[in-house]
Amino acid sequence: MKNYYDLLGVTKTASEDDIKKAFRKLAHKYHPDKKGGDERRFKEVSEAYAVLSDKKKRAEYDTYGKTFAGGGGPQGGFAGFDFSNFSQGFDGFAQGSGGVEFDIGDIFGEFFGGSPRAKSRGRDISIDIELSFREAIFGVERHVLIAKTTVCPDCDGAGAAKGSKMISCGTCNGKGEVRESRNTFFGTFTSARVCSYCRGRGEIPEKSCDTCRGEGVAKKQAEIHIVVPAGVSDGEMIRLPQMGEAVADGVAGDLYVKLHVQSDKQFTRDGNNLLTVLPIKLTDALLGGEYRIRTLDGEETITVSAGVNNGEVLRIRGKGVPHGRGARGDLLVRIDVEFPKKLSRSARELIEKLRGEGL
Repeated sequence: MKNYYDLLGVTKTASEDDIKKAFRKLAHKYHPDKKGGDERRFKEVSEAYAVLSDKKKRAEYDTYGKTFAGGGGPQGGFAGFDFSNFSQGFDGFAQGSGGVEFDIGDIFGEFFGGSPRAKSRGRDISIDIELSFREAIFGVERHVLIAKTTVCPDCDGAGAAKGSKMISCGTCNGKGEVRESRNTFFGTFTSARVCSYCRGRGEIPEKSCDTCRGEGVAKKQAEIHIVVPAGVSDGEMIRLPQMGEAVADGVAGDLYVKLHVQSDKQFTRDGNNLLTVLPIKLTDALLGGEYRIRTLDGEETITVSAGVNNGEVLRIRGKGVPHGRGARGDLLVRIDVEFPKKLSRSARELIEKLRGEGL
């Protein structure tokens, strides 16, 4: 004999709530309408639930190993399985003529994607924009013109011509959904789908809009305002919710903006810091000096100390990449000492004297 507790994976002391949770999980896994479902296993767990969810039948099963109807022999069905009360434990199960009628949309909606009236979603789209190095550091605003499916401007998505009234949909009788039934081992399964003619609205325009032909959406050019924040990097994506393509009686998709940042001849980026190279003369490396350098904020004067080493890095604070609330990284200046490739006779003599001094 089948052990109903083992079939549901619960103990004999399991509560009604534990039994219901176990059945829902297994029904979701084995339902024959799902990809990879198992009809045989689904029937077994359904049989087990029908017995264990009924207090009287569970008591009979725990005592005798089977259930009885009114004290007589085993109940009709298979292996003592009583179909007549299969609906107990679920809200929305209705007794139908000649069997049990199940509303897939209400009962198993959580297994197969929810309500049939769930809003559809438009297609996501993406565009690419190019930024200068400076625009990427400080941010910029762009206005881009793109062609996409948008809500019809003439009917505001209603699909009706101006002045036209809405009438009840004859296909679904104004309900917005069409119900279909099919016979199964358990009885008649009834499922609901959104009416394709009125798209779930339950009404249609008496006269369709000429621009969108009653669809509520139309292909047109739209200007998109894009705000690029400060400190973005090459390859980053900006997501603009519901700025993608629209869909009739649904939610628009998203617009993704991919950023391409141009390189700069003078600056490179290291996190929130900027790096640049300052070439200096050998004499300034020995004696020190002042240099004017370009930053992204304008020119700055930098002091090079005497005896600076080649490759040494000087830091100008607050001249890097903006981040956080008003904070900025630093500008890092790498010293590049320029050694002369050719020396004049007098210069060579002076350097020889420096060598004599131990330099």
